[in-house]
Amino acid sequence: MIRTLIALFASLSNSLFTAFSQPMIRNPLAIGLGAIAGALTRYYLTLWLASRFGTSFPYGTFFINLTGCFGMGFFVSFSERIAAISPELVLLLAVGFLGSYTTFSTYELDTHRLLRDSGLGTATFYWMGSAILGVVGIQLGMSVARFLLR
Repeated sequence: MIRTLIALFASLSNSLFTAFSQPMIRNPLAIGLGAIAGALTRYYLTLWLASRFGTSFPYGTFFINLTGCFGMGFFVSFSERIAAISPELVLLLAVGFLGSYTTFSTYELDTHRLLRDSGLGTATFYWMGSAILGVVGIQLGMSVARFLLR
């Protein structure tokens, strides 16, 4: 019985090792695992910010868009200069985690709701502030990465 279990475990281990050595398995798995973590981080951070600052303004989405832009700028700049970063790690962090952490569809929905509920001024501030400060976040992230890599 024990020998059978050991043989089954060994066979399963070999099959898993073979499967995970294939990019067709590794890449989607890396993206998926990163996406789960990014989505959950986004969700809980949004809840926390709403509990701290209220819901009259989409603080969570605003904060997430800005920090996500910074993170994307930093990581992309960093990974372009460090050859030792595996493609799977890039997929996990840039495509999976940051891709699900920052979603501009929510940004657009929040802009629409602000326009409807709070007026043009608040909606315009949110819409333009996210876009302009997002670009600033990308540049700042890249600058910090370049500075650290000197």
